[in-house]
Amino acid sequence: MNAFFTELGRTVRAQWQAENFTLARFPEIARRALEERPTAEHVDLGALMREFLLEDEQPFQTQSGFGQPELVVYDDPRFYIQILFWLEGTTDIHQHMFSGAFHVMEGSSLHSRFRFSDAVAVTPHLQLGHLQMTDTRLLETGSTVQIVSGGEYIHSLFHLEMPSLTVVIRTHTDPGTGPQYTYLPPHLAVDPFHHDALTARRKQLLDVLERMDDPGYAKLVLEMIRKLDFERGFFILQNGMSYLRGLGRWNDALAAFRSRHGALADAVPPTLDEIVRRDGLAALRGTITEVEHRFFLALLLNVPDRPAILEMVAQRFTGPPLETIARWAAELCETTSSGTWLVDAEFPETLEIPEAQQPDMFVAAVRGLIGLDPAAVPPALRAALLRSSWNVLVE
Repeated sequence: MNAFFTELGRTVRAQWQAENFTLARFPEIARRALEERPTAEHVDLGALMREFLLEDEQPFQTQSGFGQPELVVYDDPRFYIQILFWLEGTTDIHQHMFSGAFHVMEGSSLHSRFRFSDAVAVTPHLQLGHLQMTDTRLLETGSTVQIVSGGEYIHSLFHLEMPSLTVVIRTHTDPGTGPQYTYLPPHLAVDPFHHDALTARRKQLLDVLERMDDPGYAKLVLEMIRKLDFERGFFILQNGMSYLRGLGRWNDALAAFRSRHGALADAVPPTLDEIVRRDGLAALRGTITEVEHRFFLALLLNVPDRPAILEMVAQRFTGPPLETIARWAAELCETTSSGTWLVDAEFPETLEIPEAQQPDMFVAAVRGLIGLDPAAVPPALRAALLRSSWNVLVE
């Protein structure tokens, strides 16, 4: 067992006990303990990893699903301390059933806070509402943030360096604060720990039919959607979205869902579109190691308006933010077997431009649309960028 974390855990316990283990006091106690003895300054990571690998006397290891991996370095009946390694991990937008504080031990992260308003419970495990970002800030090494359980604290983290490490002092579970929703912007909250075995098996069976290119796939899915409740219907739609689009039956599927659920269905198309966008950026993030580019992807993924993006770029980099973004565009543009891509924007096939010239033309379009000469950008290129994650910058 690591001596630093043993002492840290005992300090937290003593201070919390002095407050009669009042739950509302724990986040402040955890934050103060991490700030007074920041692990970024006091822990030799290499020695800690060697000790963990070679010594059997370690705290009980949980299966929280957080981290790549998670190491529990102190365990108490009321709380524990964990180190979370992040390689490619970007956390979903989520709330917690525990409280405490986290500390950036190594690397940096873009931290975003959200508010979920006008919530309507469709089932005990799914809500509809409006998710809005309230704050985004860069957490450098040594930063510490409190965690409050429940729906008043909704957040996400985009880790920039690889790896990034966070230390978390947290309770096990706070009574009455569940479900621990994951939020699918802009309109859904789902309980990720609710396992509907029947829906899971149905999705797997539909995947088999998809792999077989079964000619009855679309008709069968539409029949399911006309009968299923909202929650199950949503997950069937999500599962088959890409294939149904390829078959030209996606609009039929949405119409069937609307026919079954009326006005509730209005929240689903923008949410599914945003899932596709976010999944695409998250997948791209796994192939990019340059910290500046990962930072830019984090902004596109998490920051909803142009002024806020420009402000974040100006905070971290010298020079005009628009010029910095234009440089990133030139560095990120690539030609693959499927076409020329600028992050998740595809060069339009309708423009009969030689492949070798497409990257320069794409980057020039970005430069024009972000403020230099919008009128000079061909409409097809403007439309391609507006359909992508660049839309927040160019519209």
